[in-house]
Amino acid sequence: MTKARVSVLIVGKGHAFDHNAFMAMFEDMPDIVTTFVEQPAAQVVLAAAADSAAYDSVLFYDMCGIPGAGLTHDGADESGQPPAAYRRAIESLIEGGTGIVMLNHATVSWPNWPLWRHISGTSFMLRKGLLKGIEVPGSGYRGGHGPLPNATIRLRAMIDHAVLTGLEEGFEITDELYLKTAAFEGDVLPLMRAEYEFVAEHFTAPPLAPPEEQRRWNHPRGSDLLVWANACGNSPVIASDLGDGPSAFANRGFRVLLGNALTWTASAAARTWARGRKAPLGQH
Repeated sequence: MTKARVSVLIVGKGHAFDHNAFMAMFEDMPDIVTTFVEQPAAQVVLAAAADSAAYDSVLFYDMCGIPGAGLTHDGADESGQPPAAYRRAIESLIEGGTGIVMLNHATVSWPNWPLWRHISGTSFMLRKGLLKGIEVPGSGYRGGHGPLPNATIRLRAMIDHAVLTGLEEGFEITDELYLKTAAFEGDVLPLMRAEYEFVAEHFTAPPLAPPEEQRRWNHPRGSDLLVWANACGNSPVIASDLGDGPSAFANRGFRVLLGNALTWTASAAARTWARGRKAPLGQH
């Protein structure tokens, strides 16, 4: 029996990356067919895709909706809210149960749009603010945006899960890291943790925070959870802090993780799992 191919829409722009190195990852994935589109055209494509179920999974690798960041490609208003048509497209996408994978800076997108945080499940903060009604500091960076280089870490699998097939022994990777609070862990399914000390002295202040906040920045010990599963609406979601640059793109373990994530989020089993976990979306 011929194995069904997974049709994936990749959404990019808003954060510089090595396009060729990124797309080379999918050469290792013969059962995955990709279509790459940039913002703002992605908003039109996603609106059509949500209505037609043209894609099995959407891989978000864009960075949008951040006030003051000079991002003019996303149609966001001054408060960082998305255009109404894009809001409806994403709502239709999750209502229909399309699989979603978010890598690295995509979890940072639309920080003032509650639905986006609901989808990603992350506790990442671009600057200090309220998270679940509690004020938390902005998240720290290691590599990518500051003077500290990317860190080499070892990831370990937490559970037996389809996304971790072939990764049961974990893997080592050099990549950008975020220092974020553990506030999100109770709402998501932990998949992979890092063997690393997530403490402020290993990170730099959030680069988009106001200068005074950067000067005074400190952060309590953070979460070591870097890869997790989440559910939003009827959509299964895999989110990963990893995936910043070529060293990650070329990493065999990361390629296996990404391929598994796209395949699983596209599956009927994943959609069934998501429907069983979903919580009311509330106001978004």
